[in-house]
Amino acid sequence: MIVDFVTVSTAGLESSPVADALAGLRANEARYYKNKYDHEFTVVPAAEDPATLEYIERVLATERDLHISSTPLEVTQFVVDGLKMSYVFYESGLSINVMYALEDGGKRAVGFKLSDGMEVPEELSSFKFARQKSKLAGTIRGSYFVIKGTH
Repeated sequence: MIVDFVTVSTAGLESSPVADALAGLRANEARYYKNKYDHEFTVVPAAEDPATLEYIERVLATERDLHISSTPLEVTQFVVDGLKMSYVFYESGLSINVMYALEDGGKRAVGFKLSDGMEVPEELSSFKFARQKSKLAGTIRGSYFVIKGTH
């Protein structure tokens, strides 16, 4: 499904207690990639792309021994401007992205974004979250860490 950032939809996210905010967060990501890279941000149910979910979970586990307890709803993976981008959107309202430069020495990091109204999950309590305003998503809280290994 192509994520529409003009008409924000909760399709695929209905089971989330913060579905509207999560849909706004997802739309915010779609707008960013469309404006910066002219890339159509598409998502599929997590069950339809287990390889992307497994990749993200492996990076989290290997780099920081992180295991997210929330149910994954949707994932996407694509390459733009030499960066392999992998996303998962969780039922709790959490979004995780893995940015992995294909060339050695490039940027490699894991980003976390929390939907408006979502509490910081226990697994991420050691991270400091900065706030940013979004017309589509309200207040987004975000954090990240740099990837040190090879994935």
